[in-house]
Amino acid sequence: MDELLAGLRAVAEMTRLRILFALSHGEMNVTELTYVLSQSQPRVSRHLKLMTEAGLITRHKEGNWVLFRQREEGRGGALSRALVDMLPAHDEILAADLTRLEQIRQQRQAQAADYFAANAVQWQKLRSLHVQEGEVEAAMLAMLGQTKFNTILDLGTGTGRMLELFADKGSQLWGVDQSRDMLAIARANIERAGLKHVQIRHADIYALPFADATADLISIHQVLHFLDDPQRALLVARRVLKPGGQMLVVDFAPHEVEDLRSAHAHRRLGVSAEQMSGFLARAGLGLREHKVLPPPWLKTGAGLTVSVWLAALPEPQKHSPQTAKASA
Repeated sequence: MDELLAGLRAVAEMTRLRILFALSHGEMNVTELTYVLSQSQPRVSRHLKLMTEAGLITRHKEGNWVLFRQREEGRGGALSRALVDMLPAHDEILAADLTRLEQIRQQRQAQAADYFAANAVQWQKLRSLHVQEGEVEAAMLAMLGQTKFNTILDLGTGTGRMLELFADKGSQLWGVDQSRDMLAIARANIERAGLKHVQIRHADIYALPFADATADLISIHQVLHFLDDPQRALLVARRVLKPGGQMLVVDFAPHEVEDLRSAHAHRRLGVSAEQMSGFLARAGLGLREHKVLPPPWLKTGAGLTVSVWLAALPEPQKHSPQTAKASA
């Protein structure tokens, strides 16, 4: 009861209802909210502080930014969603807020498009060397089958494509990446797709900001070849994987395309099946399936083979009373 009353008191003000309405459309920083609300930053910041303390919204720091989002879990999340649902659909103030919110979205998408356009030539050159992404994605989905997951975590999310691919397979999805340029693209793509159960975070793959045993599924798509220490990354990922959880890894098989080191910052030229077996074993993960996707035929005779691995973290063994007695 106290938590409910605290939430109701914290939102009993027009600006705070407008903030809830804005954040129900996606996470935003203070500068963006001041534009949507047409109010001063100190005033908006004070409202955000009170609403965060009351558990109606959440905040997280991303570099120099602090991003706010409508809370999803607990009583605070239920209350904030219920309040947004009760807001009048044709309110003039909210309609104006929505117009300014759409302007921010368009600006984000324009920035993401500019970045992608500047790098499109390199991206297309890389894609021409291996099998179509559609075939890779089909293989990933086939490995997972009809399984539904509670929490999905995509490491090195890049453009957020894996989050879009798995959107129907999870109740809550998180994408993390260390590149803010890539995160801008991912946020624009996620917003355009209307995926409100998906969140993007700036984070180091070696220091994931998640508690132990958080994720039911972890995907690592074309990331390991960028890393100095893939083994360490898998060990960190294993920490946040629930017992019985699955890990889906996609990367290039060993190759000799040296240009990828200079043009695309690849640290290693592919990952062999033997290397991956060792990585998974040292991380305590059992390999369930390994699929190899050869490159398309090219006039040069060269190309990149894509490997897809599905592994799982074993469930703790349960000892029956008979087993315990026999052991004794």
